[in-house]
Amino acid sequence: MEIPAKYTAAEVEEKWYAYWLKNGFFKSTPDEREPYTVVIPPPNVTGVLHMGHMLNNTIQDILVRRARMQGKNACWVPGTDHASIATEAKVVAKLAAEGIKKTDLSREKFLEHAWEWTHKHGGIILEQLKKLGASCDWDRTCFTMDEKRSESVLKVFCDLYEKGKIYRGVRMVNWDPQALTALSDEEVIFKEQQGKLFYLKYKVVGEESYAIVATTRPETIMGDTAMCINPNDPKTAWLKGKRVIVPLINREIPVIEDDYVDMEFGTGCLKVTPAHDVNDYMLGEKYNLPSIDIFNDNGTLNENGAQYAGMERFEVREHIEKDLIEAGLMEKVEDYTNKVGYSERTNVVIEPKLSMQWFLKMEDLARPALENVENDTIQFYPEKFKNTYRHWMTTIKDWCISRQLWWGHQIPAYYITQPSGEKSVIVAETKEKAYEKALSMFNVQCSIDDLKQDEDCLDTWFSSWLWPISVFDGINNPENADIQYYYPTNDLVTAPEIIFFWVARMIMSGYEYRGQECFKNVYFTGIVRDKLGRKMSKSLGNSPDPLDLIEKYGADGVRMGMIVTAPAGNDFPFDEALCEQGRNFSSKIWNAFRLVQGWAVDTNIVQPESAKAGIDAFHEKLHEAAQQINEQFAHYRISEALMTVYKLFWDEFSAWYLEIVKPEYGKAIDGKTYKITIIFFEEILKLLHPFMPFITEEIWHYLQPRSEGETIMLQQSLTATTFDAKVLKHYEEVKEIIAGIRSIRKDKNLPFKESIKLYIKGLHKESAFANVLIQKLTNVSEIALTTEDIAGSASFRVGAVEYFVPLAVQVNVAEEREKIMAELAYVRGFLQSVEKKLQNERFVASAPAAVVEAERKKQADSLEKIDILEKRLKTM
Repeated sequence: MEIPAKYTAAEVEEKWYAYWLKNGFFKSTPDEREPYTVVIPPPNVTGVLHMGHMLNNTIQDILVRRARMQGKNACWVPGTDHASIATEAKVVAKLAAEGIKKTDLSREKFLEHAWEWTHKHGGIILEQLKKLGASCDWDRTCFTMDEKRSESVLKVFCDLYEKGKIYRGVRMVNWDPQALTALSDEEVIFKEQQGKLFYLKYKVVGEESYAIVATTRPETIMGDTAMCINPNDPKTAWLKGKRVIVPLINREIPVIEDDYVDMEFGTGCLKVTPAHDVNDYMLGEKYNLPSIDIFNDNGTLNENGAQYAGMERFEVREHIEKDLIEAGLMEKVEDYTNKVGYSERTNVVIEPKLSMQWFLKMEDLARPALENVENDTIQFYPEKFKNTYRHWMTTIKDWCISRQLWWGHQIPAYYITQPSGEKSVIVAETKEKAYEKALSMFNVQCSIDDLKQDEDCLDTWFSSWLWPISVFDGINNPENADIQYYYPTNDLVTAPEIIFFWVARMIMSGYEYRGQECFKNVYFTGIVRDKLGRKMSKSLGNSPDPLDLIEKYGADGVRMGMIVTAPAGNDFPFDEALCEQGRNFSSKIWNAFRLVQGWAVDTNIVQPESAKAGIDAFHEKLHEAAQQINEQFAHYRISEALMTVYKLFWDEFSAWYLEIVKPEYGKAIDGKTYKITIIFFEEILKLLHPFMPFITEEIWHYLQPRSEGETIMLQQSLTATTFDAKVLKHYEEVKEIIAGIRSIRKDKNLPFKESIKLYIKGLHKESAFANVLIQKLTNVSEIALTTEDIAGSASFRVGAVEYFVPLAVQVNVAEEREKIMAELAYVRGFLQSVEKKLQNERFVASAPAAVVEAERKKQADSLEKIDILEKRLKTM
């Protein structure tokens, strides 16, 4: 086959991805092999690929492809999430652009628009993942609102309700005034911001005195129903048993006492607004205070807002500040920094609000989920995230699972009015089942149309928490072949910011519905940041388009660029130069392949001794690297594994092995060496394939004749390997000797075609292995031992052995002395900086042992180098 001069990524990628799909290499069905299962963190159905997706899915694909090459039955399940809040917001915006308000539509009509939007824009991201090389079983693609997943969600809701774990009640919730829905605590992001602390004057009833209250939210005074003081605070004791008047509103409220009040904050007087603050709500419950809701759902003030009714909440804050000052009811205003809760989805300030919502009790669900992470049944990589997980799980609150949205799983709760006028709720998977229950539970004559379904839908996470089970239909059919074979899954790759939203809840559902872990390992990626350390985002304009990167650098180049500096759990400083490095590596592999393929082969030539030595050495290097890679994957050090393969190819195979075995210019290579070289190349390609699938497939097909239906991805890669450490140690010493000779040739302008002699002083480990490599790679004609320094020579040292290369030309002593003096000055300066570190007791005590040992080695090497240079000066 004619081999192109350049590697053309776009052509190769399109060709091989189509080949993989045509041959069904990504498909998985249960069989006798060990399963390896990964479920994709489902992206938003209408989303597009961003850098976070690129990192996450590259890691998943590496793990899946490696599992296939270990002979496992790898199954990577793709899918998308319906993303209630985000998708509904997009549909509402699209309708608004057409002059249509959501409120003008029926639920059914709105859902028609939502489904139309989803069908038009949905699934784009999955097609984009194919460009990356994602080897998902696309026939298994799931959607959180497809039929099976929807049935699963409703079945679980009903089950948990019957178990008494789901309840409905009025509670303080986080309200999103833009999305017009309640949020769970985990969907609230707290941001530090500059604000004001307002000191308001509450007149004491029957007196001319005032109690001063410090608050950041003066607009909520219309909802005040008490003032609270600490009974142990002497500075507020004078207010005990009294009543005060709410400023501007002129409503009397009682002064209550509770040690909840922080005596050190503000004035010691706390305004109590039970409808709009979670802590005030608790005080209201405790002291049976009335609750006055002053806000509409959209953040404007309602009729309880007095003269501010209809105004937006932050607009009211500005007005009320002026009004309080004019009324003489503002003591002072100070600048104040505090943390304010924002909606994770819409980025607007959330409003604590009393609302009738559905909740899931979490305490019992959390217990096994915490225990089995603590005991490492489920392992986190990196382990530091166990602390984050533990903190949340031990302070967990009930989960608000209802959302005031239409796009999502409508809550399967139905209301019916009994003859007494009492409203009853019936929970069932369908309206028909609810009707049957109504007839059997209540003495009531009604038609099915009398049942009214709850208007709310479920939190999106209430569907995705079932994902590892529901993708195998394990809720509806808990004994089916897929769930029995593929569950529990092996690895989850996800971002730490959804450890509570998703990871913890999936673990809970696994123990609730399968009685075991839902995955064995969780790999947390870092956040992709730009060179300035900022999180990449569209709004900042600092995020490149992943598809543009793939077009420019090839998918393999981008994959390498994403992984090479992305250790687990640490933020990843992305630089496009990393993708360029990846593309350059692809070119290096291609050029090495073309070099090898370009050699003429003669099976009648006897294999040179140098080639035998090179083969022996690289065989050990290959097996050493394979063992390192196995260990690195076992600990999820994936970027290190990539670097091990990279160095094996670039530093060992290309820079050393090919130099050792390549034939002289114009001559052929012997057949035995060539055959083994092709085998080595294949083994490297197999180690590299999970990281760079396209170029490895392309070259693998060129190296040997292949049949239709063959692929590198199903070839067994090196796994259980051993290597001879003594051979490798000797090989490294030989490489140092060769590097020393090459350095002298370069410094002294000694052309390679001119042979040189090498004298060795010291306990040199003489071997045919060493001699043939030194002679081949440095053109040394003779190697001899000596007990004396060789005059008129250039020398270097490897360990305790000194090597001399006699120089045929007269050396300019003055120039040589000047060079040596300059080198001595540099080494002495370097030694001084190293010794300064080692003399620092704090450094020696606190630095890792390996770091201190490395500094001591630098010290010893520097002293040795100084000794050699000083001796050379004496002989001149």
